[in-house]
Amino acid sequence: MSAESAEVQVRPGVETDLAALTDLYNHYVRETPITFDTAVFTPEERRPWLLSHLEDGRHRLMVAAETGSQRILGYATSSAFRAKQAYDTSVEVSVYLAPEAAGLGVGTLLYKALFEALADEDVHRAYAGIAQPNVPSTRLHERFGFRHVGTYREVGRKFGRYWDVAWYEKEL
Repeated sequence: MSAESAEVQVRPGVETDLAALTDLYNHYVRETPITFDTAVFTPEERRPWLLSHLEDGRHRLMVAAETGSQRILGYATSSAFRAKQAYDTSVEVSVYLAPEAAGLGVGTLLYKALFEALADEDVHRAYAGIAQPNVPSTRLHERFGFRHVGTYREVGRKFGRYWDVAWYEKEL
């Protein structure tokens, strides 16, 4: 099964997605080193994150949902890279998929929609930090033209061990 055969709709995220998006993210908090958050969130704790991603502008939230059921299969975001004003034209991007959606092309659909949405925005570079190892994420980013620019060694500790984060960059 592919994302196309599952009839996936990619659209901007909305407030009614908050509970499902929080559940999806919490899976990665609990089960993986992909995010360095170590405590799960309630939907109310995640609300500021959701509200910081608008339907226009540099900071977007794109959601992939099954057509009909609207079950969330994943999401992609472009967020502030750093807080200082000189970084405003740079964004950090990420994709999170429901475990059952991995390998179906949903990440590709999400990034395609996200980068199309950013095409008319004043964004110069996109950055992605990928906790290592994560071959599927590395491949996804490389397919979209990201190039490796460096690795922070043992920068995060989770599950009793240290993890590297490889940084990737894409000109927009």
